[in-house]
Amino acid sequence: MSVLCGLYALLPETMRPRARSPSMAINIETLFRFRADNPTDVLLQFEAARLPEQTLDNLSTTMSDSLHVARVAAQDNIGERLWVRVVGEFDVHHTASATINRMLTELEPLDRLDLHDLPGETVPYLFDSRYCAGDRFQSFVSSEFADAPGGAKIVAMRNWIADHFAYTPGSSTPTTTALDSFVERQGICRDYAHVMITFARAAGIPARFVSCYAPDVTPQDFHAVAEVFLADPSTPGGGAWYLVDATEMADPAEVVKIGVGRDAADVSFLTSFGPTEFLDKTVSVTRSG
Repeated sequence: MSVLCGLYALLPETMRPRARSPSMAINIETLFRFRADNPTDVLLQFEAARLPEQTLDNLSTTMSDSLHVARVAAQDNIGERLWVRVVGEFDVHHTASATINRMLTELEPLDRLDLHDLPGETVPYLFDSRYCAGDRFQSFVSSEFADAPGGAKIVAMRNWIADHFAYTPGSSTPTTTALDSFVERQGICRDYAHVMITFARAAGIPARFVSCYAPDVTPQDFHAVAEVFLADPSTPGGGAWYLVDATEMADPAEVVKIGVGRDAADVSFLTSFGPTEFLDKTVSVTRSG
């Protein structure tokens, strides 16, 4: 196998009365191929998600013929997954043009919500997951970021990772955990996101993994960022999710979400339930104009 406080929690996460992101279209094109010698079930998640915070145009997904195909809701109902049962070579081509309508705000002034005030849907994002063992980092986070509250703590964590890690393609594998990356002080976007998520959870702040597209990712590929749940200053007692990218390559105003999960295992673009051979992948993300 490869690789939302109070009444506010009932509203779409993008209904946040803060400054809107610029309305510039982000053009996406993704192609990948794989092969299965025997009939094999494969779960895919690669399409830009239809959300109020990102309007999609020119949306197209074409795939090779398969033995079975079905769409299912993805985690937190952000995006969709596709079940395909394939044999032989299988090609996928996805294009979209996304206009970002996301509400933006500075993280540093935001408060952390007390744990007992968190809405139920955020609670799973406090727990350890396959790649993100927050419990192992409680002592480090408590000492290293003790003087920073709420959003300021998140900013301090993001800056610490950016300052101490080297972005090194090929330095990690599908089994690399946040602890591995912390020890080695290097990785790719998924590793940066895992460490950011782990630090936040260790501080009692819900954090989740976001698979996404972004135009300034180098080398261009599927990208990964963290998203943390902090107070929403426009809604007393409420909270909201905020994007955080420790690689500093993705601007939240230009991030196109694919899906979310506890860590990378929940939002892999391809999860095969049987032997498959991955053949090729190309991702292009550009700004209009």
